[in-house]
Amino acid sequence: MVQINTTLSTLRLKNPTMLASGIMDEDAGSMQRMIHSGAAAIVTKSIGLSPRDGYANPTIVELEHGLLNAMGLPNPGIDLYGEEIQQLRGGKVPIIGSIYAADAPEFVILAQKMHQFGVHALELNVSCPHAKHYGLEVGCDAALLSEIIHSVKQQVPLPVFVKVSPNLMNLIEIVQAAENAHADAIVAINTVKAMKINLETATPVLANKTGGYSGKAIKPIGVRCVYDIAQHTHLPIIGVGGITTGEDAIEYLMAGASAIQIGSAVYYRGPEVFYLICDEIKHWMQHHGYTKLREVIRAACH
Repeated sequence: MVQINTTLSTLRLKNPTMLASGIMDEDAGSMQRMIHSGAAAIVTKSIGLSPRDGYANPTIVELEHGLLNAMGLPNPGIDLYGEEIQQLRGGKVPIIGSIYAADAPEFVILAQKMHQFGVHALELNVSCPHAKHYGLEVGCDAALLSEIIHSVKQQVPLPVFVKVSPNLMNLIEIVQAAENAHADAIVAINTVKAMKINLETATPVLANKTGGYSGKAIKPIGVRCVYDIAQHTHLPIIGVGGITTGEDAIEYLMAGASAIQIGSAVYYRGPEVFYLICDEIKHWMQHHGYTKLREVIRAACH
């Protein structure tokens, strides 16, 4: 019998699929729907200390092979969003609180509040490609990232996952800094910085001009990043970026991921995508003679 359970630090997942941050996680109802659709873990939308409106419309556009967005990290702030998280307490599916901030003290406050609300792990979003002061400025600075992780780990007894960007020239340096600071897993990747021009008006389509590209087109970039990271760290890796089918998931797992996150595929295949991908993973494993997911993980890492 094929077994597809997996482990991330202290988290035990019934299958390797997780809901990625920013998709169907605005409130308790939408997150509960993703749990009922088969997601083995839920990552909340990225939350800051104070409410944030985000950018003006248009903020998202569908392109040929994916979605381009510049939302601007809109959120109600940690205190109000905590009410949504607390409604999920006691469930069997781990909830991972995604947080963003500009410095270590802010991250610590957010982490402490997420812990009080009952999340099972933290995801540090230090890689948003279009959020000034809260994204790549944090995620590209190895010293600052080390300080943030150390500070959070000292104050909160939760696994800390670090979400990294494919847009970094020093990606491996950042990953190694995270490992040395005792992070518990790496999440790779965030969206790819991109742009779309309206030819009729000769203006950028997005109000923010540039945004983050997600969907099928970025899967090869994500797989490459996961593979490169796997060569330089012993930390578990959570693969994300363009995963739409079970075979996409297998590719990430073979590249070095222990679990995968699903975002834009919810748009393309519906909420049932979690069940669909799990069934497709099982079918592929049966057809190729695998019985346990750990046999697939890092299979291509020689």
